[in-house]
Amino acid sequence: MTPITDIRTCFRAGIGQAGTGPARSPRAPRLALVLGSGGVRAVAALGLMQVLEEAGIRPDLIVGCSAGAVFGALPAAGRQAADSLHLAQTLWSREITSQRRRRAWVEMALGPLVRGQGEQFASRFALRDDRLIMERLRQAFGTLQLQDLPIPLRVNATDAVSGQPVLLSQGSLCDALRASVALPFLFAPHRVDGRLLVDGSVCDPLPLGAAADADLVLALGFEVPSPRAVTGPTRLATRVTAALTNNLMQARIASHAGPTRITLLPALERRVGLFDTQAMPYLVEVGRAAAREALPRLERLLAAPIVVPRALSIA
Repeated sequence: MTPITDIRTCFRAGIGQAGTGPARSPRAPRLALVLGSGGVRAVAALGLMQVLEEAGIRPDLIVGCSAGAVFGALPAAGRQAADSLHLAQTLWSREITSQRRRRAWVEMALGPLVRGQGEQFASRFALRDDRLIMERLRQAFGTLQLQDLPIPLRVNATDAVSGQPVLLSQGSLCDALRASVALPFLFAPHRVDGRLLVDGSVCDPLPLGAAADADLVLALGFEVPSPRAVTGPTRLATRVTAALTNNLMQARIASHAGPTRITLLPALERRVGLFDTQAMPYLVEVGRAAAREALPRLERLLAAPIVVPRALSIA
């Protein structure tokens, strides 16, 4: 696979797309773990991984989107799930997300006049400074390359120009993660191999199709909570974004006709914002509870014989 690939190219290469059933290759993963977006809620993946580790189950592939990619990178890089919470708190914190760009409001008011060109404005505008994000990613992962991780990791992002989904499976892990969390308006797009990328949740909050070559998929995702009351433009935008993201995720799940799948969408007993890092221990327990509930079925499916699908003819 090339370092940066859109979903259509992955399908032609045999990795697959939602609604397809590509032929199994000799090296196809038995179990894929798909971790969706959701801000700090995605840290529940660490609790899920703890339960899998305790049961002696190791995924052969991890697919991550946005914060799900960041937290999924920890076990993919060989970090024990039980020891990853502290590191996760350095990667996703209020300190990181509160680094304001003083020029942002001037740029927003004056638009392209500040930069001179509209495309330059679109490629650079952000409300937050991302330098601390990259610093923390490099502290955690250094120069690790996606293709060298102990567990293969595919990172879902979105082409900032076309809106097409993009899978990153080779190249710099830090660059891939930075691209996948580039939530529009909040963080600037990130360029990888000359291509401008934004948050993976824009195109697919729970990228099941990126694991279509696996025999079995265990997916963990969260719906975006909608504000109870709209008291200003920010809450109105949040309500609209929540509806769009949740509808997109449910549509993707409904249309997916790939491998056998267990999809976990835990309901939270308390409201947790995108950057509510104080809720991390609670969210890890949510992940553990969801994994324990799914574990008997997962173990039965893993013990079942592998069914090799018929190869598709691709025009």
